[in-house]
Amino acid sequence: MASTATSLSWSSSFCLHNYTLAKSTNLETSKLSERTSILTIVAQKKAKKIRKIILKEDITQLGKKGDLLDVKAGFFRNYLLPLGKAQIVTTALIKEMKMEDDRIEAEKQRVKEEAAQLARIFETIGAFKVKRKGGKGKQIFGSVTAQDLVDIIKAQIQRDVDKKIVTLPEIRETGEYIAELKLHPEVTAREFAVSALQVKGGCYKQCKHQI
Repeated sequence: MASTATSLSWSSSFCLHNYTLAKSTNLETSKLSERTSILTIVAQKKAKKIRKIILKEDITQLGKKGDLLDVKAGFFRNYLLPLGKAQIVTTALIKEMKMEDDRIEAEKQRVKEEAAQLARIFETIGAFKVKRKGGKGKQIFGSVTAQDLVDIIKAQIQRDVDKKIVTLPEIRETGEYIAELKLHPEVTAREFAVSALQVKGGCYKQCKHQI
């Protein structure tokens, strides 16, 4: 009888233990599932708070005008948007940006081609002549300057050139000197010369830019 009671007691304890273990396992599984669900919901909420924007001006430590960025919705709503520093990217805006980029690229190409054409004109001419009052031997009074060359170009081919793009060696006596014109970041006219010639007599002012 005692053996039967012991057996029943052990069986009851075993069943109770299994029930408790199963309940604990189910509880942990439920908690894990709940946490996973919460994390998924939180992750989804965070994804919705990101905005793709384009900067309308340079902003220190953020980017330059025209940059496409992903920023927090609150930052865009509370700072960038009220100050007019950025706007939301849309399909229409992207299309407009592409058209503007194409227009700018076409204009850059046009300017480069014009510079290349002007360089060919200079190289075809070969040399620009500068006449100056002479001194002893090959010496000339004063020196030939970038402004002198600019004036001659204007007089001879009716083209305005900024003297800042002119590179000349020091010219203080007669002879032929190679000049350079930086017409474009990618185009430099090099194959032409400046010839310094002496003019005898007192006609310095009249002959200074004579070709």
